[in-house]
Amino acid sequence: MAISPSQRALYGRIGAAVARSRHDPRELTVNARAAFLSRFERQVREESPDLSDAEVQRRAGELRIAHMLRLAAKSSIARSKKRTAGPTKPTAPEEDRRDRSTPTP
Repeated sequence: MAISPSQRALYGRIGAAVARSRHDPRELTVNARAAFLSRFERQVREESPDLSDAEVQRRAGELRIAHMLRLAAKSSIARSKKRTAGPTKPTAPEEDRRDRSTPTP
């Protein structure tokens, strides 16, 4: 029997909760965070290979902030587009929206 995508997501959340109960979440993501941060360091070193390690770290931190701000801007634009687009579900016909508690003539 196949499970639905929402059920699969639920089982994934259960597994993540169990993993977090057994291990420090920062330990679980240490490699992912290191790879993410090294991306910005690599970019700085490619642009300016003669910089000191301290300056590379400083500039990489600024690139990371810029990256997060770009994501926030894109998210803000997407949310505002979603708000102005109106309802995504079709509305029910007038007959279905009437109050059913009163009898119809």
